[in-house]
Amino acid sequence: MNLVVRYGAFALISTLINFSAQEATVQILPGHPLMLSIFVGTIAGFVVKYVLDKKWIFFDDYTSHRSEARKVSLYGLFSVLTTVIFWSFEVAFWTLWGTTFAKYAGGALGLAIGYVSKYALDRRFVFRSERA
Repeated sequence: MNLVVRYGAFALISTLINFSAQEATVQILPGHPLMLSIFVGTIAGFVVKYVLDKKWIFFDDYTSHRSEARKVSLYGLFSVLTTVIFWSFEVAFWTLWGTTFAKYAGGALGLAIGYVSKYALDRRFVFRSERA
């Protein structure tokens, strides 16, 4: 259960960082396309989530540059795949209801679905530790 709590907390932290970066982008660059804010938020959330997952979910140690590059690449690939879920929900909710609340509600739902899928992929293919 401790793993579920940590993973959920890290997903929440990453989501809050994602949304904060999105809002900061909108405030700093008003009038820019919606996708720019989503992209900036996604990058910010990715970096935080990778570091937290590596250290506190999968207890993965650094072994070599090559191994780390492989892990980051796979983690990134799976992030892109699951980000499609997140973006689809966020854009769909924005399109349907046209409000900031709807945009973030869709994003939160999409992120939740994406994080569950991503954990399974990361555990199986990225951080292949018996402890995870």
